[in-house]
Amino acid sequence: MATHMSRCRSWSPVQRYGLAAYRRYSGGGGYPNIPLSSPLPGVPSPTFASVDGLEKSETRITTLENGLRVASQNKFGQFCTVGILVNSGSRHETKYPSGIAHFLEKLAFSSTAQYGSRDEILLTLEKHGGICDCQTSRDTTMYAISAEVKGLDTVVSLLSDAVLQPRLLDEEIEMTQMAVRFELEDLNMRPDPEPLLTEMIHAAAYRGNTVGLPRFCPGDNVDKIDQAVLHGYLRSYYCPQRMVLAGVGIEHEQLVKCARRYLLNTRPVWGEATPTDVDLSVAQYTGGIVKMEKDMSDVSLGPTPIPELAHIMIGLESCSFLEDDFIPFAVLNMMMGGGGSFSAGGPGKGMFTRLYLNVLNRHHWMYNATAYHHSYEDSGLLCIHASADPRQLREMVEIITREFIQMAGTPGEMELERAKTQLKSMLMMNLESRPVVFEDVGRQVLSTGKRKLPHELCALISNVTTSDIKRVTSKMLRSKPAVAALGDLTELPSFEHIQAALSSKDGRLPRTYRLFR
Repeated sequence: MATHMSRCRSWSPVQRYGLAAYRRYSGGGGYPNIPLSSPLPGVPSPTFASVDGLEKSETRITTLENGLRVASQNKFGQFCTVGILVNSGSRHETKYPSGIAHFLEKLAFSSTAQYGSRDEILLTLEKHGGICDCQTSRDTTMYAISAEVKGLDTVVSLLSDAVLQPRLLDEEIEMTQMAVRFELEDLNMRPDPEPLLTEMIHAAAYRGNTVGLPRFCPGDNVDKIDQAVLHGYLRSYYCPQRMVLAGVGIEHEQLVKCARRYLLNTRPVWGEATPTDVDLSVAQYTGGIVKMEKDMSDVSLGPTPIPELAHIMIGLESCSFLEDDFIPFAVLNMMMGGGGSFSAGGPGKGMFTRLYLNVLNRHHWMYNATAYHHSYEDSGLLCIHASADPRQLREMVEIITREFIQMAGTPGEMELERAKTQLKSMLMMNLESRPVVFEDVGRQVLSTGKRKLPHELCALISNVTTSDIKRVTSKMLRSKPAVAALGDLTELPSFEHIQAALSSKDGRLPRTYRLFR
């Protein structure tokens, strides 16, 4: 036997597979000079599955008598993701101490009227292979559970209890205060400054209003938030008209039946009341600058420490996700792209985006250049984050302002097509994940009352032209800049100089002269 095996190993590929198969499929020159974009000769054309128009009705929406919307999409499989999304976030805290949404995120899935502790909830979910999570953003709070489909009744019952009947005990609030303080310390110590810069750029762009209010609880407010404050906030914002029960992977009728049983006539723990203190403010873009002088030399120590860096984020007003220009702005953001200077990968990884080609590939001393697009129901912000050695901060700012000005030029046809294809690819790949589909369904129904399906969004992306990009960019460049800066800011240009550069034709900063260096 051993002799037979060793003889087989010594056979050549020709002996093992036959001469015809070896010539056809080996790298020995069977199909020379055929690019990957062309089909192989002699290979039959693939036949793709189609949905025969059924996709148009895949997201179903029902509104209950109390105003709660139930949205679902059937996605075949053993597991489902179900959750409640609330039109409530840090932007709604104008009349309350900032940080309530942050507290509610930490308090989610603690003891309720039906469950004595968080452990009881987790044990109940484990019986159905489930996990739970709560996330808050500036405009939305999302409670979600993923579990087996056959446990849907338990899941909706648990969600109803967690959202409408939390106990909010004193000891739970004390534990949350400790968790919030730890998170605030971690935010200021972590090597990645992106969350802190995002907080700062919003504070600069929307000074003192709506999405400019702090997403993380300020340290001074940690001790001010108690059960009475939380109940007052919940009474105003946690009402059925501001909620959506969304589910993916379940039958719509079954979800509606569970919603009627557990969410239609359930009395909240804070009592029935007509919301009176709802903040309906529209976001007011102000522009401005927020700076934080900080010693970044010891942020990441160890055998391979990160060098001391200065960080800058410059943003301009874009548009809300309800406007038609949202899609061109999304394509523009993808066209700018960017990332870290040590990112690796080929086409599809963003290496042909402008911030790689024009910035990171040309200026070896820059560690990061990334474009971000934050969009809300009444405003939006397109910004670029860059980081480098503090001594080169002025030069880095000028490079970024020049990139903003160059956005207004006519993009190349290939560049535009690449950005649109990459955006469609990212959209479709993200929607392969069930929790992502759940969030997409919930957020769209919560903000618009309906859902645009992926093929509709892809059609809108395909229709974006070079004139659309030029038009939205020209409109964006007329707004006042928002600037966030973090680190050693000795070389940071003044806000007036940054504003002048973004108003110029070439994006260059005004020259400055010093008598002494």
